[in-house]
Amino acid sequence: MATDAADPRWATVVRPGARTSLQDAGRPGLAHLGVPRSGALDPAAHALANRLVGNGPAAATLETTVDGVVLRLGAAAVLAVTGAPAPVTVDRRPVPWGLPVRVGAGGVLEVGRAEAGVRSYVAVAGGFDVPPVLGSRSTDALSGLGPPPLTPGMRLPIGEPLRAPAAVDMAPYRRPAAHAELTVHPGPRRDWLTDDAARSLFAQAYTVAQDSNRVGLRLSGRPLARRHEGELPSEGIVWGSVQLLPDGQLVVLLADHPTTGGYPVVGVVDPGDAAACAQAAPGTSVRLRPAPGQSSGPKRRSPASPSPGTM
Repeated sequence: MATDAADPRWATVVRPGARTSLQDAGRPGLAHLGVPRSGALDPAAHALANRLVGNGPAAATLETTVDGVVLRLGAAAVLAVTGAPAPVTVDRRPVPWGLPVRVGAGGVLEVGRAEAGVRSYVAVAGGFDVPPVLGSRSTDALSGLGPPPLTPGMRLPIGEPLRAPAAVDMAPYRRPAAHAELTVHPGPRRDWLTDDAARSLFAQAYTVAQDSNRVGLRLSGRPLARRHEGELPSEGIVWGSVQLLPDGQLVVLLADHPTTGGYPVVGVVDPGDAAACAQAAPGTSVRLRPAPGQSSGPKRRSPASPSPGTM
């Protein structure tokens, strides 16, 4: 990501942090080509950060994971940090989290370790203006599409600001909770659960597993028994699909999920819970709640229902 030496509108990565990536609204509409949507895992926090600095919703931000990021600015710019609350400093002096902050030329912005949740979002007025790939500046952790991972010394170009930063002294954002509840709609393969497993799906508490990432939120609980042996032919899947794994555990597919899969989808998390999924740290207690109008018990199977693997 080379920048013009005569143009100081860039940010140099001093410390990239763990899994910090560039994200925007993603690549919707390309699943038929096998391209995941990607994009910010916490769309609300991403959008708020952009609004605070005067960007449109399509501007790219930095999505950090737990331990923040450190940037040095080539020219004065306005930045904002939202999402997971974290200490924010400019040239080692504390500045507000969740509000526009002006950083002078040569100034160093540091986002520290998340105090709650997982992912913080760093927006700069003008957006991080890296070259788009298939219409998006998002990094896809699964396919490798988009900008490369951040490394020390990397320069990130910054675009021209569109408008003045927001004139606010408070920007409400719900603090990530120690416990999460996810609303789940019926999945196309919910009849793969035994009657006992269908009841247990909503009755038990799960724990977010350590190996959760941008591809999927892994939930550990009492194994859920399958009614059918074997695997399905691969079929299309969407964000929020709750897949039943062979060991009886669950994974909620997130932004970088593959576009097809063979594990049965027993439910689909409501898109309104995207932030809860993005900010659920390992060890967080999670409960699944049936969407309004959905029974929490076993699905009644009809003789007209297709047999597994025929859809």
